[in-house]
Amino acid sequence: MQPRDFSLYGAVDLGARQAAAQRRQQAAQSPAQPGAPAPANGGVVIDVTEETFNTDVVDRSRSTPVIMDLWAEWCGPCKQLSPVLEKLAAEADGQWILAKVDVDANPQLSAALQVQSIPMVVAVIGGQLVDGFLGAMPEAQVRQWIGQVLAVAAKMGLQVAAPAADDLADDADTDSRMPGDAGAPLGPGGIGAPGVPPAYAEARAAMEHGDLDGAAAAFEKVLASAPGHPVATMGLAQVDLIRRVNSYDQAKARRDAEEHPGDPEAQGRMADIDVATGQVEAGFDRLLDTVGGTSGEERNQARLHLLRLFEAFPPRDPRVTKARATLSSLLF
Repeated sequence: MQPRDFSLYGAVDLGARQAAAQRRQQAAQSPAQPGAPAPANGGVVIDVTEETFNTDVVDRSRSTPVIMDLWAEWCGPCKQLSPVLEKLAAEADGQWILAKVDVDANPQLSAALQVQSIPMVVAVIGGQLVDGFLGAMPEAQVRQWIGQVLAVAAKMGLQVAAPAADDLADDADTDSRMPGDAGAPLGPGGIGAPGVPPAYAEARAAMEHGDLDGAAAAFEKVLASAPGHPVATMGLAQVDLIRRVNSYDQAKARRDAEEHPGDPEAQGRMADIDVATGQVEAGFDRLLDTVGGTSGEERNQARLHLLRLFEAFPPRDPRVTKARATLSSLLF
């Protein structure tokens, strides 16, 4: 059973997010309505919030590629990259849309997109994330990347001018940088997306076929060449969580947790199940309660299990941030 909240490589199910936000979207004012504020630069550069994300990004991407610039006021490299993106968007004159997201003002959206560092740029086509990169890049490289995005959009049926598919394949084959490096591709769209490193393609293919050992081996290959790599660390932690949950008798695990509230092993197993079934905060709270109600080795065991679960999420995930703060208050 694969955790429902989890997506590999920073990908996110935009369709699911759209359905979850349907009520807010209906209440929000559409930018196309009379009286709505006009987007900047003739509509090719827009500011996006959690409330407008579905309309301005997901829906719009079904007819026009949307490139998301995730930034923050305090981020120096963001101030270098954003003007480049805005310039290129103006030159493109509607061929694609630049959607700017202030990650500090939109923490839930940032968590859903699994933002680990900024600047982060991702492309959305047909309601799906298809490619991205981290860090500031020179204008020439940004132009080349946008060309790749437009080529993918053309392949997906959107009416855009784009480089030849052969050029796209050549660029993808020669880019060996890892996600997390400055200007490195994220490749969240899946196997075959431009710039996806082979190890990540291997991991995704293995996960899609239920091959947890193969996925773990692919992530370990990345970590062998880039120790501590955040995306590979997160992916491996997710695989380990799935492995643990698959080994449990879930009915027995639930009974044990109810009968032994102070047992860190019983609570740890139930926390794994909680997190794997989408009840992330409940799983964190379960182990936090165990830390608060035990001492010595039992407290340390619960603490270590909680830290292990944290690794399966982006460090900036607000649920992790909240749980870390509570853990610190319990320990100190």
